[in-house]
Amino acid sequence: MTRLLTTLLLSFGLALSAHATEAPDFTLKSASGENLRLAEQRGQVVMINFWASWCPPCLQEMPLLDEIYQRYQPAGFNLLGINVEQDTAAAEALLEELGVSFPILFDPDNQVSRDYQVQAMPTTVLVDKNGVVRYVNRGYQPGDEDKYRAQVRELIRE
Repeated sequence: MTRLLTTLLLSFGLALSAHATEAPDFTLKSASGENLRLAEQRGQVVMINFWASWCPPCLQEMPLLDEIYQRYQPAGFNLLGINVEQDTAAAEALLEELGVSFPILFDPDNQVSRDYQVQAMPTTVLVDKNGVVRYVNRGYQPGDEDKYRAQVRELIRE
């Protein structure tokens, strides 16, 4: 599939399984100092959550995402939080306060955010075990975590 088609599908929030949209690969530095590559997650369902420290809905959903991560990780699920800020100091301070257990990555040049056509904060992307984008969720409203759980369960069962 061409990069243009992938970009168009992502920009409209579509990921049609009949037209497999491969998740753009990336390698980013994590808060623990290690590099993490998406392609190394194949075989697992991966939620990618783009967030910023200045985004109240992002901060509201992070503890809920951590609960999802802890519950489904043993079943083959991973959650990657990608901070989109150029200066990571505020995010790093906030992470100490929040104490989330899922991996946090930093995208200071916003290349990964551009590859995924992130236009709203937060944006949450679900990638299936084969590396195909299946869901794109833009923004966060209380209760969206129920939708996330249903999407994760569906993809784990496949």
